[in-house]
Amino acid sequence: MNVKYDANLIGQINFFEKITRTRVKECFTFKEKLTFMVNPEQLGRALGNNKMNLHKLEKVFNKSLRIIEYNDDMLQFIQNLIAPLRVVKISEENGVVTIVGPDTKTKGLMIGSKAKNLRETESIVQKYFPELQEIKVV
Repeated sequence: MNVKYDANLIGQINFFEKITRTRVKECFTFKEKLTFMVNPEQLGRALGNNKMNLHKLEKVFNKSLRIIEYNDDMLQFIQNLIAPLRVVKISEENGVVTIVGPDTKTKGLMIGSKAKNLRETESIVQKYFPELQEIKVV
């Protein structure tokens, strides 16, 4: 999850902010995509009409990007992070978050090969919500 902020990445963040007119809260690689996290209420502006900004940035950077929205609520933050995967139910008890997926395929995508996606999601969430112990998909 750690991204080294080099001159190239700082330039990409600055360009992202200039094109989208939003502030980047964090930038990291998630599921092998460069992910920009924007402040609450700024996702629509960051994406642009018909995702125009996203497509423009992907063309300029020549790579797939993700834009997610930060949320102070841990459960909503997790849903934003794993979107567009659908969640039937999400709950938290004693630092353990349980996600109920709609079908086996979606659950498999949430977990990933050798639980890679799940552990990656946990490490990102723990940065903002240190009380998180584990994420379970059922």
